[in-house]
Amino acid sequence: MRNVGNEVQFAIYQSQQTNPFPIQFEDWVKGASDKLTSEAFDYIAGGAGSDYTVQANVDRFKAYNIVPRMFCNVEERDLSVELFGHTYPFPVLHAPIGVQSIIHEDKELGSARACAKLGVPYIASSAASTTLEDIAEAMGDHPRWFQLYWSRDAEIAASFLQRAERAGYSAIVITLDTPMMAWREKDLTNAYLPFLKGEGVANYLSDPAFRAKLEKPPEEDPQAAIEQWAKVFGNATLTWEDLSFIRQHTTLPIILKGIVHPEDAKLAVEANVDGIIVSNHGGRQVDGSITAIDALPEIADVVRGRVPILMDSGIRRGADVLKALALGATAVLVGRPSMYALAVGGEEGVETLFKQLVADVDLTLALAGGTNVRHLDKEFLQSSYVSSERSFK
Repeated sequence: MRNVGNEVQFAIYQSQQTNPFPIQFEDWVKGASDKLTSEAFDYIAGGAGSDYTVQANVDRFKAYNIVPRMFCNVEERDLSVELFGHTYPFPVLHAPIGVQSIIHEDKELGSARACAKLGVPYIASSAASTTLEDIAEAMGDHPRWFQLYWSRDAEIAASFLQRAERAGYSAIVITLDTPMMAWREKDLTNAYLPFLKGEGVANYLSDPAFRAKLEKPPEEDPQAAIEQWAKVFGNATLTWEDLSFIRQHTTLPIILKGIVHPEDAKLAVEANVDGIIVSNHGGRQVDGSITAIDALPEIADVVRGRVPILMDSGIRRGADVLKALALGATAVLVGRPSMYALAVGGEEGVETLFKQLVADVDLTLALAGGTNVRHLDKEFLQSSYVSSERSFK
């Protein structure tokens, strides 16, 4: 058990030069804003409608307070978690994020390589600017999952699943909350949708099932290929019965992303999926949605440990990670922070961001009296949302 918090912290203190990357989350955001075009930054930072849910995801973590314990011998800590038969060193994964070519020239390859260095599982997006095969090659034997935007064209959806399995991905994450793109005021104001400029469609343009639908190869008629992408992206007809299609085309664990209602969590367990991700897509899909951290406790009560629960939307610091674990998550996904870091410093920026986050998790766990992230539960927290019996005056 390496106490990574101490290592990272003292390396920064002992450095004889100014740290080249930000420490505070807000400075990562500012750095990204300075680097990117206003359209690209708005695309990353913005959400649905008024952006209310984007900010609420962050703010609602404040409703849950850590209650530190003393004399607990926290010299040795264990941050490792187990998911689907694999043990990972930290309770964090890289969330699936597409169109990283608008953020930095390193694109998804930089983010994936950074995760590989640290042993952090990387979830590759269907909407990547780099093919899933190239991402797999860049990562070697390091852990990676594949996120599926379930196309309305069944042959394309099946092809994506088969490609992921052949390329050595170890799980399939199906995003449920994006049968279509939301009303995003900033992107509409900017008239900016990167897919229409050929960004984020690498998996489609390289896919044999997709290419078979085209009269000419994308290399000869890129505009027609983009128009075909617009026709097949998303699928608003799906129901729970359609999950059988996924099982027919992959043997990998199936994880459903976008669950925020306890009844949907119940249906997911009854459908024998392998895991769920509590998420409101970082506030990018439904303006005014329940926050992920508020949805998590009731979903955990419904699932009762029958399948692993992961969570994203609003994770910014180590305390956020620990609160999510205490409320029932096995691990969390990190999204926007990693994209701000990619903008600031490419591959090295992402690596630095994750090192800092893990160090924060480790030190906060120790200072709260914990030694193992797998042992966290609601007793770690104080909140009217967690316990009506405890009261601290």
